[in-house]
Amino acid sequence: MKTLLFTNWHLMRWIRLAFALFLFGEAYATREWFFIVFGLFFLLQALFNWGCGANGCAIPKK
Repeated sequence: MKTLLFTNWHLMRWIRLAFALFLFGEAYATREWFFIVFGLFFLLQALFNWGCGANGCAIPKK
């Protein structure tokens, strides 16, 4: 678990983290608490490296 969180940080993970923090800030500033749901989604993607990579979400061909 520790290696998953602290290794392989590429540009897309940093962008997801920045967008999550932006959404949290906007939720607080505008008092629109629904933005927290989207912020959590992007935060989890950034922390656990979930989501599609550079090759997309296609099934690999053999």
